[in-house]
Amino acid sequence: MLGYNRRLFAGLAMAVQQNKKSSSKRGMHRSHDFLTNPPTAIEPTTGEVHRRHHISPTGFYRGKKVLQTKSDE
Repeated sequence: MLGYNRRLFAGLAMAVQQNKKSSSKRGMHRSHDFLTNPPTAIEPTTGEVHRRHHISPTGFYRGKKVLQTKSDE
């Protein structure tokens, strides 16, 4: 019976890691789990939500128009 099982499962092999993953590599692998959303700000003139220290989609930064957009033309 033992020979039969050996022949039946001879072609199947389980995936086994060759070396232990170090705690540093394990931490790097899991690092994306602890990411948070970037902080956002509300533009005072338009009320739009945008990333802090970035221009809003309509071209405003800190209440002033700093970028010409297609809708302005």
